Amino acid sequence: MKKKGFLIDMDGVIYKGSEPIPGAVEFINGLKEKGIPFLFLTNNSQRTSRDVCYKLNKMGFKVNDEDIFTCAMATARYLASRKENGTAYVIGEGGLLTELHNAGYSIVDDQPDYVIIGEGRTIMLESVDKAINMIMKGAKLIATNLDPNCPMGDGKYRAGCGALVAMLESASGIQAFSVGKPSPVMMRMARKTLGLTTDETVMIGDTMGTDILGAGSMGFTTILTLTGVTHESDLAHFGYSPDFIVKSIKDLLNEQLFMKVMGEPALMEVDY
Repeated sequence: MKKKGFLIDMDGVIYKGSEPIPGAVEFINGLKEKGIPFLFLTNNSQRTSRDVCYKLNKMGFKVNDEDIFTCAMATARYLASRKENGTAYVIGEGGLLTELHNAGYSIVDDQPDYVIIGEGRTIMLESVDKAINMIMKGAKLIATNLDPNCPMGDGKYRAGCGALVAMLESASGIQAFSVGKPSPVMMRMARKTLGLTTDETVMIGDTMGTDILGAGSMGFTTILTLTGVTHESDLAHFGYSPDFIVKSIKDLLNEQLFMKVMGEPALMEVDY
């Protein structure tokens, strides 16, 4: 089988809430057993890779910290490549703060190089006002992602990072630079982490505007699962399309379809 590897979104692809999607544990653990490289990609900057790994292990996924790549990790690495040992004012939580510290950044309350916005559930307007003034005095505005909302399960949503960023952009007149999906920054970092070339990289996601758009723009093979936010009826509204559409990640346990995704000749045609 040709060398290929997977970038895999999580919420809506391998689990919903605290429950794994049927077939997901078998698929992911199967990749491990076969030695096929993969990396989970998430636009959630709240938790560290270790926290995410713990959640996945409890569901039965045999993964470790190195299998997870968050937008907080991508943001910290990007900023470190632009300015070593910089300073940042952060509106966000532990996952983002940890990665910035790991990258050599100091968190400050005055005259930062960057104002960085991530997810947060206890954001105070005082912090927002302070961020606006810092941006207008020259601090660069960085977003971990531009997702307008985040699913909470049971059909409920909360405001996402993108909603807060939009308010800061409107108040300051400055546009944010976003590092998370669909940004090529995160996509390229993830591909390089696996040591793959463009044509060796396959993205599995449930969101057209982040997973499929970002990966497709990079030239990766794309697989849309219909267990998350995107429904088949939504596809008519987009000017681009995934390479494969599956009802669930469970469909990829079908050997014929899996071989097709991996670029191997199938023994017979499959309806995917």
